[in-house]
Amino acid sequence: MRKVNKIVIHCTATKEGVNVSPATIKQWHLKRGFSDIGYHYIIGIEGKINAGRPVSKQGAHVRSGNSDSIGIAYTGGLDSNGKGKDTRTEEQKNSLIKILKVLKNIYPQASIHGHRDYSPDKDGDGVEEHEYMKLCPCFNAELEYLDLQPKSFKTKTKQVKDKLNGKKTK
Repeated sequence: MRKVNKIVIHCTATKEGVNVSPATIKQWHLKRGFSDIGYHYIIGIEGKINAGRPVSKQGAHVRSGNSDSIGIAYTGGLDSNGKGKDTRTEEQKNSLIKILKVLKNIYPQASIHGHRDYSPDKDGDGVEEHEYMKLCPCFNAELEYLDLQPKSFKTKTKQVKDKLNGKKTK
């Protein structure tokens, strides 16, 4: 079994309300030179959890972080004008919690991060909005799923670092 230390949340960077099938995402990824769909799970707007790449195989979803991670993408992430927005439906939010709890049962030491959290921390105080290389996903996954993080959790974001150090956060 592959060692998994991280679970990385993504969005598909598609417009709100437009469902995209795993087969379509797989075609996008194949055109980019991937050997398969990059994500291990995809959550449709209706909340259906779809299998992507087998978890036993390394994903292709976050540069320098694929070897020990599982990638989960929710369909959406853009408003009607193509701007980044947390477009998750209640069904998607519920399904994210469901799949995260299942995965945390299997990989209890895995920490949860957003794809954007892998942006370079240019000033050394934790990744912040002005440092994001992309908005994916359009919410702070580390903060939202803080109660699911392992005791050994090391945050990548300034907002969670401040919260864990007792500072007020946005």
